[in-house]
Amino acid sequence: MILSVNPENPHGRHVHQIVEALQHGGVIIYPTDTTYGIGCDIFNRKGVKKIFQIKQRDSRKPFSFICSDLAEISNYAQVSNFAFKIMKRHLPGPYTFVLEATRIVPDSLSTKQKTVGVRIPENRICQEIVKELGHPLVTTSANISGEVTLQDPAEIDEAMGHMVDVVVDGGISLGDSSTVISLVDGQIEVLREGCGDISWIKQGF
Repeated sequence: MILSVNPENPHGRHVHQIVEALQHGGVIIYPTDTTYGIGCDIFNRKGVKKIFQIKQRDSRKPFSFICSDLAEISNYAQVSNFAFKIMKRHLPGPYTFVLEATRIVPDSLSTKQKTVGVRIPENRICQEIVKELGHPLVTTSANISGEVTLQDPAEIDEAMGHMVDVVVDGGISLGDSSTVISLVDGQIEVLREGCGDISWIKQGF
């Protein structure tokens, strides 16, 4: 099912419909401020397993997840003063920050080093979904691993709609991945350059 949602002012009824699907164990494709993502409630084990199958991705490479705000991030990641200052300045935005995980994070979403990738995209639709869901949302690009990420939700629905419960149409995406930055041990390390500007790192954050 494809569901069109206004990206500037998501209708509450539409958000509720999407969240209901997630609460019943559903997997969705939804817009972020970078690419379209595939997601489910992070505590939905079957959903997470299904996303690994859809992506055809090695289960040893966990997905990141979207939180509603910095307070929620602190429930799932160890947020030092150093990390907090950086994330407060650059979130919401097209960044995934890697931090040490807390015990609440499911094993399937943390690395062997017990780290997690967290995001707060600058996208009203996914922000409203996460807020109403009350839990973080798994996020990974809406494509098969190694294949091109589609930008048009109609094309995404045609290619992958049969694999998920809802495709949320929030318009054409930017089509580039987020920039991934590790803040573990008080050090800044760019793990992947994407559409998030990193000039601020050299300029002192």
